[in-house]
Amino acid sequence: MTHNHPTIWRNGLWDNNPGVVQLLGLCPLLAVTNSAINGIGLGLATLLVLVLSNLAVSATRRWLQPEIRIPIFVLIIASLVTVVDLLMQAWLAELSQTLGIFIPLIVTNCTILARAEAFASRQPMARSLSDGLAQGLGFALVLIALGAGRELLGQGTLMADAHLLLGDWAQSLELRLLPADWGLLLAVLPPGAFIGLGLLVALHQRIQRSQQPMNENPADGSSQAIDAT
Repeated sequence: MTHNHPTIWRNGLWDNNPGVVQLLGLCPLLAVTNSAINGIGLGLATLLVLVLSNLAVSATRRWLQPEIRIPIFVLIIASLVTVVDLLMQAWLAELSQTLGIFIPLIVTNCTILARAEAFASRQPMARSLSDGLAQGLGFALVLIALGAGRELLGQGTLMADAHLLLGDWAQSLELRLLPADWGLLLAVLPPGAFIGLGLLVALHQRIQRSQQPMNENPADGSSQAIDAT
């Protein structure tokens, strides 16, 4: 299988998206996506860890013994997650408190370990960087889309609490698109996350199938074979 950069990006963003195709990392994806800002925060943290872990694994792959590669991968990922968690606690304290345990739980995200084992440990650093960016951005986009949709339906707003990520000036970014007394409570509850993700997966599958060429009708093929005889 070729691993040129356009293919890597298409796989990460669409064909093999971690959120709606591989269905990996569903615990944080479903747990914290009740707002767009939460989705952006967790998505950026996951993206950073995925990119850095891919680079670290690719840079050290020639010196890793096959018998111990998985523990080494986990150690690299855990170290990077710890750094990201501490940085968020220092610079984005309120957002870190909102996301809570789901920042440290990035360690358990199967997408990161899977890309380290299946891709970064076999590819040079440039391609591993592209793969980390593509897979991380694809996962982040699903987080943001799910969070924005649930926030809009549940609270009638978009980008509420943007100051938690961007600072006090970002309070003006909040958009109220629906009346304050209007809101679908189910959207911001855990069942709403499952329903929202299911709709995103169904939409992705619908678009995928619409892009595929129409299969030839078996009846037409059989009639052509009869005519040929």
